[in-house]
Amino acid sequence: MTTSSPTDGASGDGERGSDPLTKADFEELARFRFGIRRYLRVSEEYVRSHGLTAQRYQLLLALKGFPGRDWASVSELAERLQVRHHSVVELVDRTEQQGLVQRASHPDDARAVRVQLTRSGEQALARLDQLHRDELRRIGVAFRTLQWDALLEQDGGDGDRPAPERRTGR
Repeated sequence: MTTSSPTDGASGDGERGSDPLTKADFEELARFRFGIRRYLRVSEEYVRSHGLTAQRYQLLLALKGFPGRDWASVSELAERLQVRHHSVVELVDRTEQQGLVQRASHPDDARAVRVQLTRSGEQALARLDQLHRDELRRIGVAFRTLQWDALLEQDGGDGDRPAPERRTGR
């Protein structure tokens, strides 16, 4: 396996032969990362001001946004939150004590547990929803200026990852 620096054009998983990123590309990536960090910081402030930790909010959001149903298993939540199974168990314990989620028997697997939002959990998400939407709209304008196609083209555009949705100006 070939190792590489971020600027030599190789991806670290073998020679790729793509051109190195330009100064403008790095500026664009830095702007994108700044937007993400800013959103996360503002989100954490919103969440704390409403009596939740960022982790508990992420758990509630993962449950509400889980595709196709209104509950998830602990294993599925671990995947969604990108943390270990035992960390989700502890998070669910603390969030359940706060009355925001509840456990229920899994319909197909006696060894597994379903985690679902309570009415209080739904209400907590609803209170934070508009604040997050406003912030997303505010920073969305900055993200629309990114030159995704050019970056993907330089990266080889081989389909290793989905291209971000492109939005046009207002």
